[in-house]
Amino acid sequence: MKNKKSYSSTLEIIGNTPLVQLSRITSNHDGKIFAKLEYFNPGFSKKDRISLQMIEDAEKDGSLKPGQVIIELTSGNTGTGLAIVSAIKGYEFIAVMSKGNSIERARMMEAFGARVILVDQAAGSTVGQVSGDDLALVETETQKLCQELDGFRADQFELDGNWRAHYLHTGPEMIEQTGGSIDAFCDFVGTGGSYSGVTKALKEHNKNIQCYIVEPEAAAVIAGLDLKNSSHKIQGGGYSMRDVKFLKDVPVDGYLQISDEEAIDTCQKLASEEGIFSGFSSGANVAAALKLLEGEMKGKNIVCLLSDSGLKYLSTDLWNNKSNEQI
Repeated sequence: MKNKKSYSSTLEIIGNTPLVQLSRITSNHDGKIFAKLEYFNPGFSKKDRISLQMIEDAEKDGSLKPGQVIIELTSGNTGTGLAIVSAIKGYEFIAVMSKGNSIERARMMEAFGARVILVDQAAGSTVGQVSGDDLALVETETQKLCQELDGFRADQFELDGNWRAHYLHTGPEMIEQTGGSIDAFCDFVGTGGSYSGVTKALKEHNKNIQCYIVEPEAAAVIAGLDLKNSSHKIQGGGYSMRDVKFLKDVPVDGYLQISDEEAIDTCQKLASEEGIFSGFSSGANVAAALKLLEGEMKGKNIVCLLSDSGLKYLSTDLWNNKSNEQI
C-alpha cells in the first residue's frame, strides 16, 4: 500500500508506520530496541488506528447511524483521530477532555473540526497530571452529552475496535518489519488496547515472545502494587484502574514501573540522540525497554510503540525546561 503514488484520503495512510532501531540510545547496552514511530499517522499518534477501526466497525454493525453525532472522552490523541475520521466521513464529532491535558491537543482537535468540551479537574489535581479522579469527571460529562444528543459513544475503553486495530495491523506490521525476530514487547497502558492487540498478534506468531505492561511508578495498580499517587506526568495512561477490560485473559509476562523523571529524561534523549520527537508515554516505553536490556532481556530484541509526537506537549515541562530560560 505504501508504494502508491497518491491516496483518496488520509484514512488510507493510517498505519504501516516505520520501525526504527534505537542504536544510539542503546550504545552501552547488549541488545536492540526497535521503536514504531506512531507519529507518522496523520493525527500524529497510534490512536488514529483505533479511531478508524472503531468507526468502521460501528458502521458495519449498524450501531453508528448516518448523521449521528460521535462523542468520546479523550486525553487528546483518540479525539484527534476521531476528529480526522469524522471530518472525512462527514460526521459531527464532540471531544470531552480534562483541562489537565496539554492545550495543544484541544487546538488540534478544533483544527480538524471537532467541538471540544474541557472539564475542570478534581480538587487538588495538577495541570499536566491527569488522575483517575479527573478522568471520572470527564466520563460523567461524556455520558451526559451522549444522552442529551443521542450520540454514538466511540468508547475507546469498551469497543473492541480498539484492540482489534492493533491485533489486525500493528502487531503484524512489527512481525513483518523485524522478520519475526522479536524477543519482547513492552507497552504503557491506558485503555490497554495496544498492549492487548499487539500481544495477541505476537503470541500467535511466537508464544515465547515476552510481553510486559508499563505503568507509572506511583500508580502501578495493574501490577497489584499499592496506589501511591494517582497524579503523574505521563499523559495518556496510568489511570489507576485495576480492572482494564482489554487486559482480561491477555497474557502478561511481567510488569515494569517508570517514574516521571525516567520518562522525561528518556524522551529528551530520544530527541537529542535519535532525532525522534515524541511524547511522555514514548519515553516511558523506551525507559522500560532499557530496563529490560539491563536485566532479563539482555542481548535480546525488544519492540515498543512511540505513541505520539512531542509537538503535543510543547506547553508542558517535557520540553519547557531550562533551555527556554536562555531564549
